[in-house]
Amino acid sequence: MNKLTLKAIAAHFNVSVSTVSKAINDSHEISEELKVKIRKFAKQNHYKPNRVALNLLNRNTKTIGVVIPNILNYFFVQVLFGIEQVADERGYSIITCSTNESLGKEVKILDFLCSGSVDGVIISTVAGEAQLSEHIAHFQELLQKQIPLVMFDRVTEMIECDKVVVDDIEAGYKATKHFLKTGCRALSIINPIPNSSIGRLRIEGFKRALEEQDIPFDSDMVVSLGADDDLELAISLSLNLKELNGILVFDEITTVKVMDLLRSKGFLIPKDISVIGFTNGELSRYASPPVTMISQHGRFIGETSANKLIDRIEGKDDKAKFETKTIKTSLVVRQSTLSMEQQNS
Repeated sequence: MNKLTLKAIAAHFNVSVSTVSKAINDSHEISEELKVKIRKFAKQNHYKPNRVALNLLNRNTKTIGVVIPNILNYFFVQVLFGIEQVADERGYSIITCSTNESLGKEVKILDFLCSGSVDGVIISTVAGEAQLSEHIAHFQELLQKQIPLVMFDRVTEMIECDKVVVDDIEAGYKATKHFLKTGCRALSIINPIPNSSIGRLRIEGFKRALEEQDIPFDSDMVVSLGADDDLELAISLSLNLKELNGILVFDEITTVKVMDLLRSKGFLIPKDISVIGFTNGELSRYASPPVTMISQHGRFIGETSANKLIDRIEGKDDKAKFETKTIKTSLVVRQSTLSMEQQNS
């Protein structure tokens, strides 16, 4: 059976498509008698409106595009949860796209979203600082087509739009201060996001905490990991683990892998080496031992981003200046770091 269309209903009643549309939408411009006949016929024949056509007609899709770098990262899952919750409450659907840390894939996704399939876009870009100058045109195309944009977490100052960011300097500082307070002074960083500005900001906070204690920063103690790098080989080539008593890791999955590697080499956590990671997810909570983590409050970031974008879409913030909202982090202390009592014993 062919799907019933407005055109077919119009032919049945020998009226225009516009008249049928008005009748189905209960317009006062159509007589009550004709309206009842058309709506009854449509219902009996299981008419369903073509939402795509209606969206194009109304220039409103009630859909948000969400672009994240990694669907397996707990932080982005939490952000997505927050976005979806707000979108649902405010009558919007979301299209979720994962770039898998690929700039080429991000370009294709942005080209698709520019086609008018969404009313607005929320994105955490994978473009590194060196790549942004060439990549910026894809964001500008969105804005030129009057598609509102909100960037979160991984953002750029080269584009004027609303942004929601984590206080990454404070996060790096807070984690390092905890190491120092518990007696860990020989510290290293494992950075699996070397091309991202957030890694640089966290290292800046790390340096600041060391400077306060007159501890020199050694760039050789920062291990940068590419997507295809072998974790064990990279650490073995870069670090003398026997000299360390604290490791700060910039994402959750890598944190758990680092702890497994340390255990395989005979190190006790936290007696020999303390570990702090980023993003307070299920993996860190149920690892052995449970991991001390920096919580970035991903769900709240998602909620904030979605509300800001929808306000722009609906014109509530249409003339307001673009703003950057900074979300503070929290240190969740668990058993992968020494306690004050252990440090003093």
